[in-house]
Amino acid sequence: MTSPIVRRSNQSGQSKKPERANSVLLASRRFAAWAAEITLVVTSGLIPFGIGVYANSRSDLNRVPLNPVLVVTERAIARPLALPVSYGIRNVAWPTNILWTIALLAPVTLSWWQLYLLAKTGSTLPKRWLKVRVVNEQGKPPGLGAVVIREGFGRWTVPISIAYLLWRYSFAFPNLGLFTFLSLLMIVGEGIGLPSRRGRRALHDQLAGTYTIDALLANNRQAQSAGSNDEAEEWQEGEELAADQTNQSPNLWRRIQQNPNLTMFGIGLTSMTAVLATLIGTQVYIQIQQSQRATQKINRQQFDELRNQLTPNSGVTNEQRQSAILAMGGINDPQSIKYLVDLLVSETNPSVLDTIQQALTTVGPQAIPELKNKNQFLVSELESMGSSAAQERELRQGRLQRNQRTINKILSVYSGKIQGIDLSSTQLGQSGTPGSSFFNLVLDNLDLSGVKFKSANLNQASFKGSRFRGAGEDGRWDTYDDVMADLSQAQLQQANLTDANLSRVLMNRTDLSRATLNRANLSNARLYEAKLNSTQLVGADLQNAVLERASLTGADLGDAKLNEANLYAARLGRVTAIGTQLSFANLTNTDWQGADLSGAYLDRANLSNANLSATRLAGAVLRSAQMENANLQNADLSLADLRGANIAGADFKGAIIAPSKQDPADQFVQTPDLGSVSAVVQGVDFSKAKNLDSKQLAYICTQGGIHPRCP
Repeated sequence: MTSPIVRRSNQSGQSKKPERANSVLLASRRFAAWAAEITLVVTSGLIPFGIGVYANSRSDLNRVPLNPVLVVTERAIARPLALPVSYGIRNVAWPTNILWTIALLAPVTLSWWQLYLLAKTGSTLPKRWLKVRVVNEQGKPPGLGAVVIREGFGRWTVPISIAYLLWRYSFAFPNLGLFTFLSLLMIVGEGIGLPSRRGRRALHDQLAGTYTIDALLANNRQAQSAGSNDEAEEWQEGEELAADQTNQSPNLWRRIQQNPNLTMFGIGLTSMTAVLATLIGTQVYIQIQQSQRATQKINRQQFDELRNQLTPNSGVTNEQRQSAILAMGGINDPQSIKYLVDLLVSETNPSVLDTIQQALTTVGPQAIPELKNKNQFLVSELESMGSSAAQERELRQGRLQRNQRTINKILSVYSGKIQGIDLSSTQLGQSGTPGSSFFNLVLDNLDLSGVKFKSANLNQASFKGSRFRGAGEDGRWDTYDDVMADLSQAQLQQANLTDANLSRVLMNRTDLSRATLNRANLSNARLYEAKLNSTQLVGADLQNAVLERASLTGADLGDAKLNEANLYAARLGRVTAIGTQLSFANLTNTDWQGADLSGAYLDRANLSNANLSATRLAGAVLRSAQMENANLQNADLSLADLRGANIAGADFKGAIIAPSKQDPADQFVQTPDLGSVSAVVQGVDFSKAKNLDSKQLAYICTQGGIHPRCP
């Protein structure tokens, strides 16, 4: 076996300076090799990820759901790093799915390949280029086990875990910048190493029992040793050095071999602790089960006594019945809850009905599942009756309304304490035949975060100022544990959501037609294929919202914020978007026919293949917008700022790009002089624009636009 050999010299003073210089040079090359390894891994992920982002911005590519592996990975990373988690449908361009999957797999594959090379040869490619090698105590490649301990545990797990704990419980959580800084600081500190009798060794080398050596110097020494006549002396020195290294840095297995008694004591103590913990846990579990059985027995006895008092032939007064109902509500037992919910449907006495509602409200959110089941049963009964038997239908409608009012009351009383309540497919909107009384769900200024309203009927409900999103246990917004309601596929026609907080809420395929969402916070909300026809969204915050293929025909988006929103293939015909902020928004393949976008901010927005025919874009800001192949037929672009816009293939047939002259005697609002707006097309390349007439060309040429026919 060959050990790392260091020649002894009697002239120690003369050798100190060269050794110190070699040590500094080796440390520099070690750092350079490590940086090169990290760069290769990071680059292998960043390049396909960046290409995927570019492909996702293209409007001519089909879109598909995001790869489930990527979704799971995203959520797994989001939780420890306190990042917001995205749920629901997320569509990307089909090449993006492939490229992002490569961006995930390539760094993992490259990392394991580098670990394999390091284990078998002692060098990765960067280490080989820079003449750095990792060996074990025998001077051989370390092997896969040692490399996993060295790289996986020592170099990364230990320093990053320390950095994470410091960051997680510091005042700066969840600031990712500080976590990155702490991680780099810990990694560098670990790499500097700890002092020992033989110099400084990094923690990962000490844990794995490895040494980082100068491969070039080692090769030279081996060559000198091969040509030397004093091989016995060299062999003896190598053996002494190996023994010295073994004594200085024993690994875990050697420690166990050297201290068998201590090892046996540790194993025995651990076993005894495990047995004792198991016995205590078993005893606690048995006592809990016994206590629960005793409680259930008492509850059953109380329930039977109270139910006997509530039977029709019991002969008790209404006051006694009401007392029994309230007492049953205090039991808070599944069978008592079911009995009260059934009694709510069958009872006809108004005073007793009020008492039942009060008892169920006392039970609280635990009564919701049973009320939901009864709600769905009553709805199915009404649907099966059709339009016949008006009197019977009205009776059943009244029962449903009592059920709805009870749910309404529980949600109101327990605001902020109903996270996870499932009201999916529940009928809580207005229903019934014409002429019958309607139920109006009113949940204004409440905390409804975490409630599941998926596919629920909430038509004409009032949620003014209510919050559908909570900060979670850590009390911080935009972290992994934020609690969001689920309103996907819900019916919210004509609902009032003024000033509501719906940020990041899932609303895919939700019907919000003719709803009121003025000043509502919908930032980062997911509204894939949602219906927002004729919806009021004045002043609403829709920044970074996903509105892919959503229908907003006739909606009012005045002064709304849609910066960086994704409206791919959305239908926006006849929309009022005066002064709306759409900067950096994805508006590819959108249909704006007949919309009013006067004064809208569309700078750097992507309007490729958008239908803007017959739209009003007077005074709109379209600086550096992507308008390739956009349909601008008969659009009013007077006073619009097109500087830097890409209008290749855009159709300007009948478009108004020059403001008409104003009749001073017949105008209330004075428009600027043509000279003051002469820069709106300055430098804009109209060479590839379609259907430009002579009047349009004359204006373009005189105002600094670019076209082959300009003089």
